[in-house]
Amino acid sequence: MKRFALIGAAGFIAPRHLKAIKDTGNSLVAALDKHDNVGVLDSYFPDTNFFTEFERFDRHLDKLKRKGEPVEIISICSPNYLHDSHIRYALRYGADAICEKPLVLSPWNVDALAEIQQETGRRIYTILQLRLHPSIIALREQVRQAPKDKVYDINLQYITSRGNWYHSSWKGDLSKSGGIATNIGVHFFDMLIWIFGAVKDVQVSRLTNDSAAGYLELAQARVHWMLSINVNDLPADVKATGKRTFRSLTMEGKEIEFSEGFTDLHTASYADIISGNGFGLEDARAAIEVTHQIRNLTPSAQL
Repeated sequence: MKRFALIGAAGFIAPRHLKAIKDTGNSLVAALDKHDNVGVLDSYFPDTNFFTEFERFDRHLDKLKRKGEPVEIISICSPNYLHDSHIRYALRYGADAICEKPLVLSPWNVDALAEIQQETGRRIYTILQLRLHPSIIALREQVRQAPKDKVYDINLQYITSRGNWYHSSWKGDLSKSGGIATNIGVHFFDMLIWIFGAVKDVQVSRLTNDSAAGYLELAQARVHWMLSINVNDLPADVKATGKRTFRSLTMEGKEIEFSEGFTDLHTASYADIISGNGFGLEDARAAIEVTHQIRNLTPSAQL
């Protein structure tokens, strides 16, 4: 059993990490969030020590270390712009870090973290759960079995409606979330690069505070993609059913079904990490580079 701490306990994604820690048979000894609406802890670790101030959280972890009961892994579910700082804290404390996507917002942060990882001897892991999805694994194998010069035509659409609250939160602040392509798209870009190979070209046709679209050329794919949190971008038939999310991935015009099977992928990710595998710093680099390019490109109407 490993001892975990968690930073960002009140966020949307935290329950998946809490479930993963519990389902893999480990313990959560401390949790931190400046917001105290963390009743979700009762469902997983009701006895964990909870803090709303970083200084007290840090002092508690230091006491545990001095008692010979250090936290071994710190899970990070804080807002995107804080990931880099919280990863650094984990490694300097002497723990490994498991961080949600995006690992960091800018490529140069990856280089700096690589140095700290080497200095401390601790490891940085990230959650790239789509790489563990059976349908995605099967698709990658299909591409690997095809001729190396085969280039596929891919269309990706992901619309996940958000209300007005989104733009008032840190998610709506480009400097804190990285924008739409980073905040809701980074794991899709990672998935595509993992399947179809290295990035050759990145172009953008739309870039607003609630949507983004463009073209991504990979070693074995020509990808047209669109991401949105605007309910008006939902297809009419989807909107008519009352659904607020639409996810579609087609290859050569054929739909790749991967809507199901997401429930336990965080747990599978944790199991991999604890067993000595898992996805690390370099695995995250390519998608971070792509999303950084996207938010710094000028949209072109030519696409």
